[in-house]
Amino acid sequence: MSVPTVAAGSNPAPSPPALSKGQVFLRRLASTTVLWGIVLTAMFSGNLFIREYVFLALMLLLATTGLIEFYGLVALRGLPCFKGWGLVSGSVLMAGTFFYVTSYQRAAGFSTMPAKANDFETTVLIFFFLGLCVREFISKERQAVAFTTMSTTLLGFMYVPWLLNFIQKINFLPTLPGHPLVDGRFYVLYFIVVTKFSDLGAYCTGSLIGRHKMIPRISPGKTWEGLGGAVVVSTLASILFAHLAGPKLAGMNLTHAIILGVILSLAAVVGDLIESIFKREAGAKDSGKFFPGIGGILDLLDSLLFNAPLMYLYLRHVLAR
Repeated sequence: MSVPTVAAGSNPAPSPPALSKGQVFLRRLASTTVLWGIVLTAMFSGNLFIREYVFLALMLLLATTGLIEFYGLVALRGLPCFKGWGLVSGSVLMAGTFFYVTSYQRAAGFSTMPAKANDFETTVLIFFFLGLCVREFISKERQAVAFTTMSTTLLGFMYVPWLLNFIQKINFLPTLPGHPLVDGRFYVLYFIVVTKFSDLGAYCTGSLIGRHKMIPRISPGKTWEGLGGAVVVSTLASILFAHLAGPKLAGMNLTHAIILGVILSLAAVVGDLIESIFKREAGAKDSGKFFPGIGGILDLLDSLLFNAPLMYLYLRHVLAR
């Protein structure tokens, strides 16, 4: 049976019509709900193995996939990097921190703040940089690209696994002084909800009433009205979540809820803009095609990557006082 062929000179099949803003929003909402539903289900499981090791597997998946996407953007820009070394080091950082906080801190009875976990993280960073130098020594590439290769590899490591690792440190947060029943899982849930409501507020407000472009050379769709919507919606979500969670968010009160709502909403917008810079530099619309309506892992994580360390630092140095 012969296979039909397209006649020479005939018009190619028309491309599918572009999605409306409403369709894009629904796909984005569905993808976000599914992914974070899986993560949070694992975190709050009654089974210790699922609660810890499935969570670790998900964190490793997010870190490695996000790092692959970042190095993919670097490649699109035509720049070199040591992709393998970055992936190995990122995985060691995530897995090592997990075993440190679940073994050492548990053995210590969660009686101290995780300063030694930070020392472990610093140790990994030192060995990553030393290994990066050795990798450059044995590289057969032209030495003229050493600055670029080492810089792009280091940036990817710091941008994805190092920032993402703060989610683990919040999740396994030791007991806060004066709050022996603190559960870091609720703070992870809190900062994810507040961050995503910032994204939601910015998207909806910008789409409905956005008129004044914020930084069009970086992200033509971002408006000052959207920024205002992000702050308002995120802060309201923070206040409501803190009220509903009550004592599960140890040390939280209305003042902290307002301050964190504003901080996390502004940082979420900055995180989104930073990823937009990387994508625009690489000439890519999305960092990947992992999720319908969102794009890649980095498109999903961009705002969370900046908010995770801010949430952790606020917990350690403000709420823990």
